[in-house]
Amino acid sequence: MPTSTPRTTASATDPTRPTSPAPTGAARRPGATGSGSPRTAGGAGAGTGPGRGSARPTSTGPGSARPGRRHDRRRPSAGIHRGPHHWFAERLLAVLSGRRPVHSLIGHTIGPAYDQLITLAPADPPQERAYDARRLSPVLHGCGRFTPGPGIIEAFARIATGDRLTALAFRLEQGPDLRWRCAAVELHGPRP
Repeated sequence: MPTSTPRTTASATDPTRPTSPAPTGAARRPGATGSGSPRTAGGAGAGTGPGRGSARPTSTGPGSARPGRRHDRRRPSAGIHRGPHHWFAERLLAVLSGRRPVHSLIGHTIGPAYDQLITLAPADPPQERAYDARRLSPVLHGCGRFTPGPGIIEAFARIATGDRLTALAFRLEQGPDLRWRCAAVELHGPRP
């Protein structure tokens, strides 16, 4: 039985060329120039391949290996950071509508804001109520902000309860511990 001797390639004598051979069936990418393997250093395929970046197919059209990315902007993705004013608007709405107790925001308020919340919130404590189809739940219909200076946000929110709209305005201040706290709350229109 004849023995085969290993082939010596140019990569064995040239240190600038990669030592691993190109995978069998490797095709050149369209538009690549020059001859040789697509994995040559500095070539069109440099930095690709196993362990060197993404091995995903570059085509996303019909008949490709993976579907294209979604470009629907109607719903924000979960990774979008909306800011502290959205968080406070949702919590303030829950307190003002009676779904959460006022003391749930005691650590998130400073100055007269807590007293304002006590005045604006319903007097009866939140309780488990049976579902009432006639009672509409208030919904946050937009929240915006204005930044008059560093560490200060003056925010507003529109609250819709059926056909009624209520305006909510509040001021957030960032403390030395970099936490945001509500410093003032105003409500204009019917209570949500």
